[in-house]
Amino acid sequence: MTDSNKVALVTGASRGIGAAIARRLAADGYSVVINYAGSVGPAEELAAAIEMAGGRALTAQADVSDARAVTRLFDTVEAAFGGIDVLVNNAGIMKLAPIGQSEDALIDSQIDINLKGTIHTLREAAKRLRDGGRIVNFSTSVVGLKLETYGIYAATKAAVETLTGILAKELRGRSITVNAVAPGPTATALFLDGKTPELVGHLAKMNPLERLGSPEDIAAVVAFLVGPDGGWVNGQVLRANGGMI
Repeated sequence: MTDSNKVALVTGASRGIGAAIARRLAADGYSVVINYAGSVGPAEELAAAIEMAGGRALTAQADVSDARAVTRLFDTVEAAFGGIDVLVNNAGIMKLAPIGQSEDALIDSQIDINLKGTIHTLREAAKRLRDGGRIVNFSTSVVGLKLETYGIYAATKAAVETLTGILAKELRGRSITVNAVAPGPTATALFLDGKTPELVGHLAKMNPLERLGSPEDIAAVVAFLVGPDGGWVNGQVLRANGGMI
């Protein structure tokens, strides 16, 4: 099976890094499913742009924190394309506060989407991904940096890294790889919102390349992991952060 008839499901793909991944995989020949929770307009615009460029794209609404919605999401993809070869677990939220000041809503929402959402999609993928498939989860380089105020967010992503290594072993014999990408500071709304220009500039200078990552930088790493050249990488966390840590 070539990339031109493989199917990739990208969660949280209506904007930011997820949208860049969808565009890149479509350009590489995958039929792309653009999952979104609430941003239907951007999702439809992205799908139209991919189709205009000669690719194949489908939008599919589902809140990954809802297990039943995730099951329906996989049903939708299989009905449209006959199966799934690639799952990219990009959907996530980031809410910052010192641990001692983290309210229940901040804790619960991040656990529900970042951790439970990933578990829901991994559970379906473990049963339904075609042999030879690829799974890419999303962590964060803050798991290594351990920056103040990122505690709850980083904790959910550290759990995702553990799930990555375990599922890679559980899928033994099916030629399915399971890896995680851990971006550093990347120029998306998720990262930039609420930060002063001075703080953004400081964080950009923390890596030796002295710039923020771009969504396309991260998409290129994902494209490598799901493509033929990444087939020998399995159970790993790849920190895409310009050398920050």
